[in-house]
Amino acid sequence: MMMHLMSALAETTGEVATSTATADTTAQVSATGGIIEMVIMVVVMIAILYFLMIRPQRKKDKAVKNMLAALKPGDRICTIGGLYGTITSLKEDNVTITLGAQQNTVVIARWAIRSVEDAPLENDVEPEI
Repeated sequence: MMMHLMSALAETTGEVATSTATADTTAQVSATGGIIEMVIMVVVMIAILYFLMIRPQRKKDKAVKNMLAALKPGDRICTIGGLYGTITSLKEDNVTITLGAQQNTVVIARWAIRSVEDAPLENDVEPEI
């Protein structure tokens, strides 16, 4: 009888040990799955940040760089200060422009040019008499 009781106790202990091992394995798998999901979410967030913020800014910077590199004498420009003028000469980092009907000459930095204008301004056109 004692033998029978001991073997029954051993079987019960074995079942408990087996179920504990199964629970540990399941916990390890779910913890690994949680880490993988978290890494995937971080990668997705970085990709969204890149396509919504970084890439458009790089394209804009490239367009501005190309515009500044393509400047030539005679181009109508607008500065970041709101001055409209015509480029008379270019140096490395400086641009000489003429402003208004009096043909005032101003030297500005190349980076201070906001845009190249297509239409002539009415204050630069000489008045007809």
